[in-house]
Amino acid sequence: MVITGGSAGVGRAAARAFAGAGADIALLARGEERLEDAQREIEALGRRALAISVDVGFADQVERAAQQIEKTLGPIDIWVNNAMASVFSPVSEMGEDEYRRVTDVTYLGAVYGTMAALRRMKARDRGVIVQVGSALAMRSIPLQSAYCAAKHAMRGFTTSLRSELIHDGSKVRVVMVHMPALNTPQFGWMKSRLPDRAQPVPPIYQPEVAANAILYAATHDVGREILVGLPTVKAVVGNKVAPGFLDRYLAAHGFDDQQTDEPEVAGRPDNLWKPVAGNQAAHGAFDNRAHGSSFEFWLRVNRRALFLAGLGVAGAAAIATTLARKRRRHSAFSLPTLSRR
Repeated sequence: MVITGGSAGVGRAAARAFAGAGADIALLARGEERLEDAQREIEALGRRALAISVDVGFADQVERAAQQIEKTLGPIDIWVNNAMASVFSPVSEMGEDEYRRVTDVTYLGAVYGTMAALRRMKARDRGVIVQVGSALAMRSIPLQSAYCAAKHAMRGFTTSLRSELIHDGSKVRVVMVHMPALNTPQFGWMKSRLPDRAQPVPPIYQPEVAANAILYAATHDVGREILVGLPTVKAVVGNKVAPGFLDRYLAAHGFDDQQTDEPEVAGRPDNLWKPVAGNQAAHGAFDNRAHGSSFEFWLRVNRRALFLAGLGVAGAAAIATTLARKRRRHSAFSLPTLSRR
């Protein structure tokens, strides 16, 4: 399998999850130091790994990587588009080049990855493409207009592609996995104009929650999309029911909720144009506030078993009710007989 943005955050956690499930992994990202460390991690799990330094905002780099992957590891079965970039900033302070860069990485990077995968999967009539989406693909928030727009675009692109695959009778499957707020290193290295340090909007989940959802979506026929975490479900439903109310709510709370109480470090490096040095792995700085599981996703995964269990309970209750009725009828019949004795 291939995962873009595979050297840190959700990508790093997903690479471990797939390796644990028996896959050989191709890791695509820019930072060579983190890529090499991620490759060693996969190999320590007993799987083959191939780390390729790629900027997914350039289609030719993505295509060359796909060629190298198939030559080295073999046919690509699963491609996960996970790479992203963002800027914390009001629209009025954004630059045109910043919008273009976030779009190139977060949206067009997914397009280029999908196209590279399709060139190989359609000819074999098999394969899975997983688009790592977000609750922000369906409900935008302030201060991340470029990222929200790119995730909306990814969803629109994927919906069009899905219809085309159905029309062609293709067995290639494409699915989106929409994430809640996650504890990844991105909040320490994304470009920011906020006065205080950026944070994911609570409640926060560990990247392994996202990784398990991606693995499940890639290995099970889950339909069109998966919503991970109750906050994602609430955002989607709330935006359908009361979008105007959410506009006003986010205007009042969306600025403070995306910042900690600590002031931002002036002039710190960011990863918009080039990777930040260091060997950050999957987790960010919010371990003490992050949930390691999602009850909502557990229900999603186990809904069939729960449904069957519910049928079993209902059946047992029906049997018990029938037996109780029979006992009552028997008692009603036998009491007069005893009284005659």
